[in-house]
Amino acid sequence: MRRQRPFRHAPLRALLALAAGLALVLPLGGASPQAAAAPPRAAGSASAEEPPGAEPYRPQFHFSPARNWMNDPNGLVHYDGEYHLFFQYNPEGNTWGNMSWGHAVSRDLVHWEELPLALPHDEQEMVFSGSVVVDRENTSGFGSPENPAMVAVYTSHAKDGSRQAQSLAYSTDRGRTWTKYAGNPVLDIGAKDFRDPKVQWHEPSRSWLMTVALPLEHKVRFYRSPDLKQWTELSDFGPAGAVDGVWECPDLFPMQVDGDPERTKWVLVVNLNPGGIAGGSGAQYFVGDFDGTRFTADPDQGTRWLDHGKDYYAAISWDGDPEGRRHMIGWMNNWQYGEKIPTDPWRSAMSVPRTMGLSTVDGRPTLTQQPVAALDSLRLPDPVTVREVDVPEGSQPLAEGRGDGRTLDIEARFSPGEAERFGLELRAGDGQKTVVGYDAAAGEVYVDRTHSGDTGFSPDFPGTQRAPLAVRDGEVRLRILLDASSVEVFGGAGESVLTDQIFPGAPEGVRLFAEGGTARLKSLDLHRLGTYRP
Repeated sequence: MRRQRPFRHAPLRALLALAAGLALVLPLGGASPQAAAAPPRAAGSASAEEPPGAEPYRPQFHFSPARNWMNDPNGLVHYDGEYHLFFQYNPEGNTWGNMSWGHAVSRDLVHWEELPLALPHDEQEMVFSGSVVVDRENTSGFGSPENPAMVAVYTSHAKDGSRQAQSLAYSTDRGRTWTKYAGNPVLDIGAKDFRDPKVQWHEPSRSWLMTVALPLEHKVRFYRSPDLKQWTELSDFGPAGAVDGVWECPDLFPMQVDGDPERTKWVLVVNLNPGGIAGGSGAQYFVGDFDGTRFTADPDQGTRWLDHGKDYYAAISWDGDPEGRRHMIGWMNNWQYGEKIPTDPWRSAMSVPRTMGLSTVDGRPTLTQQPVAALDSLRLPDPVTVREVDVPEGSQPLAEGRGDGRTLDIEARFSPGEAERFGLELRAGDGQKTVVGYDAAAGEVYVDRTHSGDTGFSPDFPGTQRAPLAVRDGEVRLRILLDASSVEVFGGAGESVLTDQIFPGAPEGVRLFAEGGTARLKSLDLHRLGTYRP
């Protein structure tokens, strides 16, 4: 989760302070000191009359709560026609604290309905991150085969900071109401940092499998249980890959390589903070094999990143998709500045849910990501289409200004030609722009948000993020999702992804640009997007 959750996703200085014996204690039954103070109204705030969705920075096709602070996605599961999205939530304020589980549901991963608070904090514990399973065989005894219980496996964080342990809650009404298990915690190793259980049914062993983080040791531990209540330790993985921050929010799942059912690999996702590829929070992954007891990473992988932007963290995937697909979502923020972004009365949004693949890229299995197909349902009429246009040095309005907008879905194919750099400028005008470009010499796609609008709330916010992307068949392929306060870029077949928040002013210009020569725009299809909100 964290901010430490108090130590969890905490900034490094907070971790060091905790190690020195300091603890953050929240007032029992109340908001944290930060949450208790009403923040100044931000540029992205709403007036008292504006409903959620009308605020200048309010995402239109990314989930955000109507009010208050949100961080990690939790409990991702599909059940009875609904995708469930639980999330770390402060019901009492717009900064981190009072960690509880918020809740939203969707039938297509695009149109979300926010539901009442699912799991509230209490006098003893905050409810940190975890997962939800559907106990179809009633191994826990919480439901019945006819009405299986949804069981949440979450981290109990003692409010005095003395312990983190794994606990259960259950629901027999499709997640609308929850009961905490009287026998909690079900897994307690006496550790202060032991969190974020991702639980799934492992059919070969006919048992439940837990993947959980030992954050300060840079390890992931695996456990097995017949009933979600009694757990047996199996093995550890790590340290490996990036270890400059605490490890959190692990996820483990199988995937077919290139869609071949005879070639299945396992993917282990490990989020860490700080130490991400772009600074602060980040998400890495390992490809390997899992034998039911131990995960073994393929050799010579180096560090592999799910996303090269600044704002993709705590990424985990849904279980139980009716068509067997693997969808993933992340918290679209960064602990370097997450509590300072200029939005009110909410703070933080989720990324667009992404359909995952495992494809052979440059000779090795590589995770690929694409926006879920249902996002197309938000496309408005009258798309803008451009074909075979030279992009000379300098910048020019796209389609004579017909492509301007603030919520866009753009699919583009460029031929580099003689240009050193080329691409698109978004939300451009009055000295403001967010640049999505390609650096031909470096072989990288990049997002430059240095002049994207409001960047002054943190020195860690302005800058350029880059991801490797090869020219294939003479072309650079980009899909760009622009929302009111974010840009997501999917390069190639989705092997290179960048996610960044932006907080622009009024301009909505979209411009083509090239530097050092002429590029060619082979094709571009631009769709304006509507909102998922009623």
